[in-house]
Amino acid sequence: MAREIGLDLVEVAPTARPPVCKIMDYGKWRYQQQKKEDKSRAGARGGQLKELKFKTVKIGEHDLMIKINRARDFLKGGNKVQFTLQFRGREMAHLDLGRDLFTKVKSELWQFSKVERDTKMEGRRMTLVLQPDHKPAGAKPPVATAAGKTASAFSAGSSLNVPSRAAGAQPSPAAQASPPAAQASPPPAAQPVAP
Repeated sequence: MAREIGLDLVEVAPTARPPVCKIMDYGKWRYQQQKKEDKSRAGARGGQLKELKFKTVKIGEHDLMIKINRARDFLKGGNKVQFTLQFRGREMAHLDLGRDLFTKVKSELWQFSKVERDTKMEGRRMTLVLQPDHKPAGAKPPVATAAGKTASAFSAGSSLNVPSRAAGAQPSPAAQASPPAAQASPPPAAQPVAP
């Protein structure tokens, strides 16, 4: 038995003058159009959020560079990168080591990224989110200030108007305010009057 080939008259360019029509298999043509749409939709999709985890602040130099190189590849691919540092046990007493680690990450990746969400503590985890931002070849790295932070970077809690304390600094006058009136001493008891 001979297989019957179904050919259709398909209008492929309706906006052209005169309109263009072809004799072809309509089902096959529709399938090819659908594949083209899917491919273009996949290419237009934005980047994803990739996560890189540090299990401890005591990460070796080589291991850190491997994580940074992986993050660089993600950023070049148009993806955001979230760094997560897990503090264990007594490491919670040394949050400054985590901040120093993330400062090094930011300085290594400044050419390919900008900070979307700066260093932030969430329970026992410290997070940092970088988004892709390719700078020109002649761009200069951000300048560090005397405090060791970059001039353009915000410190954790800056949006909450929480003042940062330098070593040995006195608390702000608002923190030294007098105790509330509810904690003041009670008034003296009334004395009975003799008749």
